[in-house]
Amino acid sequence: MKAVVWRGIGDIRIEDVADPQIEQPTDAIVRLTTSAICGTDLHFVRGTFSGMKEGRILGHEGVGVVEAVGDMVRNLEVGDRVVIPSTIACGHCSYCRGGYYAQCDNANPGGKRAGTAFFGGPEAAGGFNGLQAEKARIPFANVGLVKLPDEVTDDQAIMISDIFPTGWFGADMAEIEEGHTVAVFGCGPVGQFAIASARLMGAGRIIAIDNREDRLAIARRQGAEIVNFEREDPVATIVELTGGIGVDRAIDAVGVEAEHAHGGPAAGQAEEKAALFAQEREQTAPEHRDEAPFVPGDAPSQALRWAVDALAKAGTLSIIGVYPPTVESFPIGQAMNKNLTIRMGNCNHRKYIPHLIDLVREGVVDPAALLTQDAELTGAIEAYEQFDARKPGWLKVELEPAA
Repeated sequence: MKAVVWRGIGDIRIEDVADPQIEQPTDAIVRLTTSAICGTDLHFVRGTFSGMKEGRILGHEGVGVVEAVGDMVRNLEVGDRVVIPSTIACGHCSYCRGGYYAQCDNANPGGKRAGTAFFGGPEAAGGFNGLQAEKARIPFANVGLVKLPDEVTDDQAIMISDIFPTGWFGADMAEIEEGHTVAVFGCGPVGQFAIASARLMGAGRIIAIDNREDRLAIARRQGAEIVNFEREDPVATIVELTGGIGVDRAIDAVGVEAEHAHGGPAAGQAEEKAALFAQEREQTAPEHRDEAPFVPGDAPSQALRWAVDALAKAGTLSIIGVYPPTVESFPIGQAMNKNLTIRMGNCNHRKYIPHLIDLVREGVVDPAALLTQDAELTGAIEAYEQFDARKPGWLKVELEPAA
């Protein structure tokens, strides 16, 4: 089968690889009908996250059809349409039972303290092959696959695999109540779903902060008040918009790739990295290509600083943007002196997906409205390049792995 394979920093390829097989009685094999490119995938290609193994299949978003099930998968059968949660969970440990699927004790082969297991990531995340392929092996399939009703299309379901749950998770952690004023930093795909989720949870006002006019336009169409941080001081503007008080809740949907105003990257060197696919592999010595990641400096992202500054006293900060373990700094003094509550983490996808499927099936929300591009799997390299360069209009890219 064909798959998108990671070969080194700045080096991904479309390759023929072996079909996956049932390895455990709780496994299933899914033929992918839809996959997608996520901003998290770019971390691995850029080298912001280390520990990727050469030959790893990328991708952690998928929708497909069950082709085979192990003996202990009792709730699925061949032919079922399913959505695949991005994080992997056993469903029976104390963390899964408590809704903390991202902290499952059993999914990560590294052990109980190893952390979140997910598809298409580094060895620390379990070393599982990803979903940008024609087929995939799904561990703990009785929990890790959720059936789709006929009313939910593949275009809608692919957004429920990762980014819609992550946006909802961010709004949930922020503990949004009716009437709250909420700031969402970052209007990429996850930020857009954080805006939509905040609105569904009853936020009175939503302020969206970004520097991309196309993304701000989408946020405005959702009813958000927009702030372009390259044209004005975002904190001063937010304070003025809120009568000198600040926002009740802030969601950091950017993470380590946040950019400073005036286009300078805070971490990740986003603009320079736009052409990494053709250049970076050649510029890195062969003996260091796979183990010398681009690691951001030990400084909080600009978005994180702005979020702390923009919050009202006794406000709540929700962090769903991706930060690698190498980032250790945080404006703790300012946050402490404002009595802020800070909540963060990897999304517990399996907790939210059934509810979000119901919202889509009932017509409450159409996540496919945020899908801007689609490409065949064989065109994934060019799609990665365009997505990494942040081309206008490139918000979310769908891949079609299967004929």
